[in-house]
Amino acid sequence: MKAKNQRLVLALIALVALVGAALLAMSALKDRASYFYSPSDALRDHVALGQAVRLGGVVEKGSLRRETDGVTIDFRVTDGIATVAARYTGIVPDLFREGSGVVAEGRFTAPGQFVADTILAKHDENYKPPELAGNGMHQSASLKK
Repeated sequence: MKAKNQRLVLALIALVALVGAALLAMSALKDRASYFYSPSDALRDHVALGQAVRLGGVVEKGSLRRETDGVTIDFRVTDGIATVAARYTGIVPDLFREGSGVVAEGRFTAPGQFVADTILAKHDENYKPPELAGNGMHQSASLKK
C-alpha cells in the first residue's frame, strides 16, 4: 500500500472513531439531560407529569408564601407570559427572593403545578456583592490619593 493510501485509511479510521465517540456521548447524555422550560414553554408543550425537568423564570412578586413549618414555600414562577405555581421544601439560596431569577429542578404533579427538588437562584449580569454595592469600598476613586 502506498503512503498516500495509508494516510487516507488512517484519516478515515480517525473520523469513524470520532463520530463513534460523539454518538456514544450523545447517547449517554440523552438519559441524563434535564430540559429547561420557561413557564409558557412548559404549559404549551404539555410536559409529561412526573418527568424531571428544569423550570426557569422569575419569582413573581407577591407570590412567595412560607408554610408554618418554616421550610416549605409556595411561589409562582413567571416569564411574563405564563405563570406556574411551585412548591419547595428545604433551605433556599440567599439570592432567592421575589423578583429574582430562579431555576427549579423538579417535576409537574398536575398541569401548572410544579414540585421542586432543588432551587437555584440566579442573579442578573449587574450583580455586585453587598460589600461592594454602594459603600465605596474597593472602588477606583477611593484608591486614588
